[in-house]
Amino acid sequence: MSNKHVTVEQLVKTYPGSSAPSIDHVDFDLEKGEMLALLGPSGCGKTTILRMVAGLITPTSGHIWLNGQDMARIPVHKRNMGMVFQSYALFPHMSVAENVAFGLEMRGVPRADRAERVERALDLVKLAGYGSRRITQLSGGQQQRCAIARSLVIEPNLLLLDEPLSNLDAKLRDEMRDEIRSIQNRTGVTAIFVTHDQDEALSMADRLAVMSAGKIEQIGTPRQIFDYPATEFVANFIGAGNFFTGRPTGARTAEVEGLGTITVGQDIPAGQDARLLVRPHRFTLDAQGPNSFSGTVTHLVYRGETLTLDVEVGPRTLKVDLPTHAGALPERGQTVTLSVSPADITLIGAQQ
Repeated sequence: MSNKHVTVEQLVKTYPGSSAPSIDHVDFDLEKGEMLALLGPSGCGKTTILRMVAGLITPTSGHIWLNGQDMARIPVHKRNMGMVFQSYALFPHMSVAENVAFGLEMRGVPRADRAERVERALDLVKLAGYGSRRITQLSGGQQQRCAIARSLVIEPNLLLLDEPLSNLDAKLRDEMRDEIRSIQNRTGVTAIFVTHDQDEALSMADRLAVMSAGKIEQIGTPRQIFDYPATEFVANFIGAGNFFTGRPTGARTAEVEGLGTITVGQDIPAGQDARLLVRPHRFTLDAQGPNSFSGTVTHLVYRGETLTLDVEVGPRTLKVDLPTHAGALPERGQTVTLSVSPADITLIGAQQ
């Protein structure tokens, strides 16, 4: 066990009748006040991990430590964890204040103290004055805030959020994303949240754990995960990318079919092909520099802030994102010259 606020150690969950574990020897830890995102496609096991931490699912093996205490024999109601569910799980027959007070009531907190703490929690999530309203009178975003207030009012040791924004429309999702992060920063609560949305994870979390088939592929800061993916799965899941196989011709040069010799910003291990990644937004319209490629624009999509291009360069098609403020923009059928800096070509699996 480490001395971290939360430690998950060799966690395994195998359901009866299954030949393979749903969660396969997962390890991670959190500092106090840190927010970790469990990110991955549907069915990868991220919600199962969250529910094991909460005590709603019993692990097959492994340990979950909170503040140095092994949670193995601690029942759900004694773990002092707040949980925000995807569906919010609010009681429609109760008022907003009664919903928020529910956890305090279950813990035997005196009525006067309950009222004061509920008021503070509602103020924290910008629902001051809404205490007497029914849940059915709230918008989706307000219900989300109420669910967060209910989880925070108990002053949890750990806040767990399961796809908390998935039921909101795009604009409200962006607003609540910032709001949840702000609330978490103001309260200093340690948090784990589950999401399949890469933008959500990158913008909200201190660190990300990218999952696939019950395992953590990589754990790191948003920048580490995006700029230095450990595997091609991580690179593909976090953002779009152009992938190349390069045959090393020098310490930092490689031969790529259709593109010729390119220069990268990291040392390439000798004697083995390298997998290389260029994010679409790393390309510029420029004939200068060591990595320049001429090709034909075969498809384009205007996205407001960016113009997404398919550029045919020899036998391959490159995905390119250009800012729309960058002067004259190319058109379909036009020949363009792309350039990418060696520092913007990532060697997948390399140490940053």
